[in-house]
Amino acid sequence: MTPPDMQALVALIRDAFASVILEDGIGLREAQGIDGYADELTCAEYRARDEKLDWSRISIDELNACYSSLSFFDAKGMRFHLPAFLIAELSGEYHQDMSLQLAYLNDYTITQYSLLSPAQRAAVRAYLQFVLHDPRYAFSHPQIKPALDEYWTDRI
Repeated sequence: MTPPDMQALVALIRDAFASVILEDGIGLREAQGIDGYADELTCAEYRARDEKLDWSRISIDELNACYSSLSFFDAKGMRFHLPAFLIAELSGEYHQDMSLQLAYLNDYTITQYSLLSPAQRAAVRAYLQFVLHDPRYAFSHPQIKPALDEYWTDRI
């Protein structure tokens, strides 16, 4: 399958995650508190400042500053924040490599992706296929191929 062009891919991601809210999932700053071993009160203060209703309102500066949050999200937190990170990377403004985040799979990361709907999984798959055809991500290609075949398969 040929990957979509970037604009179509961004639209696919936006559509797939359009109605997602954070619910009681771990927020962006809250995850930073967890990463920093902050106490419960501090994490609650961070969470109070987290965006919970519209992931598209999270600034690229916040995503870049909180890149390690990806390692501390629960499934609801990942489902909420993932489209913001993906679109930020596609825009060229995110300073990390989301393809490795999605391709490095273990029991914990698979749990983080467990709430993604078929449409959301298809959007992630399309992102990985797009990256797989981009020479700037050549370093990640050996990890992306098995992840596409074994986890981000279109045979859901």
